[in-house]
Amino acid sequence: MPSTEGPPVPYVPPADVAEARRVQEELRSRVDLTGPGPAAPATVAGLDVAYAPDGDLLAAAVTVLDSATLDVVDEAVCVGRPAFPYVPGLFAFREMPALLAALDRLTTRPELLVCDGHGLAHPRRFGLACHLGLVTGLPTIGVGKTPLVGSWTGPGPERGDSADLCDGGEVVGRVLRTQGGVRPVFVSVGHRVGLDNAVDRVLALTPRYRLPETTRTADRLCRRALTEAGASGGDLGGR
Repeated sequence: MPSTEGPPVPYVPPADVAEARRVQEELRSRVDLTGPGPAAPATVAGLDVAYAPDGDLLAAAVTVLDSATLDVVDEAVCVGRPAFPYVPGLFAFREMPALLAALDRLTTRPELLVCDGHGLAHPRRFGLACHLGLVTGLPTIGVGKTPLVGSWTGPGPERGDSADLCDGGEVVGRVLRTQGGVRPVFVSVGHRVGLDNAVDRVLALTPRYRLPETTRTADRLCRRALTEAGASGGDLGGR
C-alpha cells in the first residue's frame, strides 16, 4: 500500500541493536511533528500486535474504520515470527515487517494510522508511530496504554482533560483522559499530525471506552489470528 503523500522512507531491517539505534537517530529528523494532519478523516486505521506466550509467534493486525460510524470497513492480518530480538525501545524493528505486510493486504487506503504504541514519546524520539509514518508516508498517531518516557501533573478526572507529557524539558506528548474516572492514555505524534489534532482524533475514537476503537478492533483481530494459529496472545508493550 504505497503512499502518494510525500516520499516514503524504505524499510531496511537492521543487522543488530547498534544499527537499529543508529537508524532511529538518523531518521527522527525527517519526522513531521506539526502536520497539521487530517481534521476529519473519512477512514482511520488501527494497528496492533499480539504475541504468543513464548514470544516466538506474533500476529500483526490492521483494521480500517469508518470515522463517522466507527464500523470496520476493511481489515488484514499477518502471522509470523518477530523480526528482531526483544529490546525495549526497538519494538518497531520487531514488528514493522509484519505490520507492513498487513497494511499491504488492505483494499482500503486509510487517511490516518493510529498505533498501539508511541511516537515522539520515546527515548530517542522515534517510536513505532514515527517509523510507520515515515515508511508509509501516512499521518500517524501513537496511543500508548502506559508511558515509555516522561512525567506529568494531572490530568483532571473528566473526559477530555489532559496534561503535557514532558521528558528532558520537552513536551513529547499528552496524557489524555478519554473517559471520566478511568486511567488516561498517552498520545504522541507519529508523523504529519500536530499534537492538538492527535488528541482530537483520539477523543473522536473513544466515545465509550478508554482505548480507541481502532486499537480495540485491531487487538481483537490479532488475538483471534493467534488463536487460529494455535497460540494465545499477550501484549509486551514498549513500542
